[in-house]
Amino acid sequence: MTGRGQWFDDEAGPLVRPYTVTRGRTVGAGQDLDILTLVATVVPGPRLRRTEPEYPEILRLCREPQSVAEVSAKLTLPLAVSKILVGDLIADGLLRFRAPAADVDTGDLTVLRAVLDGIRKL
Repeated sequence: MTGRGQWFDDEAGPLVRPYTVTRGRTVGAGQDLDILTLVATVVPGPRLRRTEPEYPEILRLCREPQSVAEVSAKLTLPLAVSKILVGDLIADGLLRFRAPAADVDTGDLTVLRAVLDGIRKL
């Protein structure tokens, strides 16, 4: 049974309040994660010591790189909860992450406009 199956009912919605999944925490164990941060499972990684069903499900999902937003959507958990859980796994050394690129500078914007113009001509 996946984490969703245990904590979610399609008709009733969540059976457990989100703050109980994070044990009342509103801040993660380390990194301040953006919704576009990519996370992937560390292979081989340390052994999972957490017992909550969401953690192994996150590790399963992240065998292929996923954004934090994708993990949240696939687990049907609020984004804030997913950020905390993913942060826990990063702190445990089970996930690696890559933050999204910084804002586009004006040089990159020129290239993007040229690409967009080329696409429009097709």
